[in-house]
Amino acid sequence: MTDSEYNYCVDKFADGVYRFVLKCIGDSEKARDIVQDSFEKMWTKRGSIDGNKAKSYLFSTAYHTMIDYQRKEKRIFAVDDFSIFDDGICSNNYSDLKEILDSAIVRLPEIQRSVLLLRDYEGYSYQEIGEITKLNESQVKVYIYRARIALKNYIGKVETII
Repeated sequence: MTDSEYNYCVDKFADGVYRFVLKCIGDSEKARDIVQDSFEKMWTKRGSIDGNKAKSYLFSTAYHTMIDYQRKEKRIFAVDDFSIFDDGICSNNYSDLKEILDSAIVRLPEIQRSVLLLRDYEGYSYQEIGEITKLNESQVKVYIYRARIALKNYIGKVETII
């Protein structure tokens, strides 16, 4: 990767990486730090990175950096039961769907939230998500399916939102 290709990546992908990390962790300052660390890692390894795969490398680096940050803060938790979505938050007939959806996404386990955001917000294919998260394609599909079911259960019926 040349310096001009690196600069192109900064201009083209910085906002997307920031949005992805921010959606996952919900803290703008930490998201900025993670994005900066990801670009720094990319800069130090620019000689070994193929310019055509720079976007995947960048998102993958950001994802793994984010996981490292969260492990350091001991914020990772495993949730196998979706009962946390049965707390009735949506029963108050609140009509701001974006806030409801953001609240539901924050409640997802980290891996489900990450793969869902990469797929639905960033538009990556299952294969690309697998490369970024180091999961196989079928695992990615399962996590996305579980995340969507959890969101559906959290949001409930359309009548509740309207």
